Amino acid sequence: MLLLAFLAPLATAHEIRPAFLQVREIAPDHYDVLWKVPRTEETVLDLTPRFGPGFTLTPTDKGGIINGFVLFNYRLTGTRGLGGTRLAIAGLEQSTVDALVEIRWREGHRDSYLLQPTQPSVTIEADPSWRTVARTYVTLGIEHILTGFDHLLFVLALVIITRGTARIIKTITAFTLAHSITLSLAALGYVHVPAPPVEATIALSIVFLAVEILRGIEGHTTLTARWPWLIAFTFGLLHGLGFAGALAAIGLPQSAIPLALACFNIGVELGQLAFVALVLVAMRLLTLRPAWPLPLRKLAPYAIGAISMFWVIERLAAFTAPAT
Repeated sequence: MLLLAFLAPLATAHEIRPAFLQVREIAPDHYDVLWKVPRTEETVLDLTPRFGPGFTLTPTDKGGIINGFVLFNYRLTGTRGLGGTRLAIAGLEQSTVDALVEIRWREGHRDSYLLQPTQPSVTIEADPSWRTVARTYVTLGIEHILTGFDHLLFVLALVIITRGTARIIKTITAFTLAHSITLSLAALGYVHVPAPPVEATIALSIVFLAVEILRGIEGHTTLTARWPWLIAFTFGLLHGLGFAGALAAIGLPQSAIPLALACFNIGVELGQLAFVALVLVAMRLLTLRPAWPLPLRKLAPYAIGAISMFWVIERLAAFTAPAT
């Protein structure tokens, strides 16, 4: 029943990327503004930045379209500094996306804020602290893992295969360590792998685990059942590259890259642990009923395999699809 509850949202596998607002101070009380709004099919989300009284936002060109975003450029002028100003994203409360805000000051430091449908406005701090960056990127990490349904399905399959609480902890720790390594290397520019093959191979890794679950149900001793931590670590390196692709779309504040990267990793881990806890509780409740019929026991791996193969085909087809 837990798996079936995921079937509706699993069809897309990835969340809509957040909108991105960059405000760059070019002179006292004068700013260049870049506004990136996600596209969904042929629809552009109706989202507009709004600054407080005393500020004027003037379009400078028609913008453009790149990688699923519509770009708008503005010039922002004010009668005072941005510190203490209320910034809001009009229309965000009616949407399902977040908006990441980056303020670049002339002194060289950068500040980041995360606006959400439930909190579509923020007061720009006159003297921001590291807590703002930490809070923003922990939240982004939690949201990414909890809406990254392919990564969650992989973790679900791992937990189904692995027996014993200690082995589950060891396995999930290996997965976390591995994806943290490749996420960090890719985010810092030391590793670069094209996104389409990474995403397709991630889907294949879930298919592999679905087959392993079926073989275990049929009484075979599988590689994953013997060394779940090794499989988790190996495929975790791959999944970290997928996390890195999402983080690249979000961006990192240049003045606080180590802090933002660490907090994003922490957020991913917190979300992952919450999901594992939920799965363990659900599995515990299901085991209260003894002797489940064999066809019902096979339902979960067949569902996992079918969804994952759909992703494989969809992502392979995207290799030759024209860019939008």
